[in-house]
Amino acid sequence: MDVLVRRQQPSGTTTGSCRLESSKIAYVGGAQTHFRRAESVRLGRLGAYGGRRDRCLLARSASSSLELDRQSKHAHLTIKDDDDAFIWAKEWFLDQKFLKRVRNLDLDTTLRGENVALVPAPGHHWFWHCGRPFEVFFYRSQETKGWSPKQIEVLTFRTIGRQQDFMKSFVDEIVDSHQKRVRERSHLYTYNEHWIRSFGYNPRWIGSVILPAGEKERLIADVANFKASRERYQKLGVPYHRGYLLYGPPGTGKTSLVSALADRFGMSVYAMNLTALMDRSLVIAMNTVPQNSVVLFEDIDCMKPGKARSNKNDAAQERNPAEEKKENDSLGVTLSGLLNVLDGFHAPDGVLFVMTSNHIEALDPALLRPGRIDYRLFLGPATDEQKIELYRRFFPGQPEVEAAAFVQFHAAVQTMAEFQGLLLKHEAAPEEIPFEPNVKSGITESETLEEAVIR
Repeated sequence: MDVLVRRQQPSGTTTGSCRLESSKIAYVGGAQTHFRRAESVRLGRLGAYGGRRDRCLLARSASSSLELDRQSKHAHLTIKDDDDAFIWAKEWFLDQKFLKRVRNLDLDTTLRGENVALVPAPGHHWFWHCGRPFEVFFYRSQETKGWSPKQIEVLTFRTIGRQQDFMKSFVDEIVDSHQKRVRERSHLYTYNEHWIRSFGYNPRWIGSVILPAGEKERLIADVANFKASRERYQKLGVPYHRGYLLYGPPGTGKTSLVSALADRFGMSVYAMNLTALMDRSLVIAMNTVPQNSVVLFEDIDCMKPGKARSNKNDAAQERNPAEEKKENDSLGVTLSGLLNVLDGFHAPDGVLFVMTSNHIEALDPALLRPGRIDYRLFLGPATDEQKIELYRRFFPGQPEVEAAAFVQFHAAVQTMAEFQGLLLKHEAAPEEIPFEPNVKSGITESETLEEAVIR
């Protein structure tokens, strides 16, 4: 069995042949078949037929096309590596039984939900699917022009038949496979000219986030109600998205809550750094965010406001074009650009906008109005109840009165992040954390936890 690492040059077309049998793989050698009189038919970015935005995501790439060969009666589906469909097609391979019989493999670490995946390597592969023989040709080349080499990859599927309907159903199957993987686990994506998955990300469990009594339950109920109201929004003609603002001092668990909330509902997080984007690049990024996602704008109060351009009629303000372009490129996202993607023409459908801020008073009132911010949650200094619950999670075998005593002894600790750090130190080296149970606090063994907290 040959396993090729992704950055390795392709070793050539697989040689050898065998007769096609149901559910079995065969390889074909020789040059690629040439087809004459081929009529290329664009699928409108492969999503116009579906009526669903998930299909439209697969369709966003104009590089994907369907070819109908009149003479040989074969249909082709070509997907290039510069669109999301390329990754989705690889994910589809992982769900197929015939993949276990492939001997010429490629090592891939870019697929959703997989640390290491084995997919068909560059070359020709044959398989049976839905009662039809399929050929897939995986092409890889190295573009050496320019300052840095660029790798180009293309997947081409070919099967018998001249009707587009079967290939459309095949595309639907690829999309369904992708959606299943999206629902399996929450992921984190950051934007740098395109969305990049953070492989070291581990989402928080919603049960590990401790909020004041009732706050977490109300927030979860609000998100659940929104996710169940798509038809209601459509009937009313209301854009189907919802905005949340989490505000309060640093270290109060805003980012952790976003991670846990996304994991609770099987949604991936798409994190935006507004200071590293322009209005135009923000629109491009938002146009590629899929449905059922959380769009996170952290520290929204630190967003750079748009600056007015210099007066070109003023000779004292004149600068060369290079200097002016450099300044314009460093402006960051303007308030107008942000509002445009929140509820303008470029606002995505079926997403949660979550913004965090340390200083809500610094936010523009236009940003806070309903339709942009629909739910506000203040995360302030930790209460005694929160600290006690966190202590008992660290030390479940300790009595309740000891938890209350520890909290009162370290009453100067203000945030949950600080208190969690204190508990980690106390767990690792108890002797380094001063604590005199039942002395400083005055708690007696006969007191209940509620009485201790109240007193």
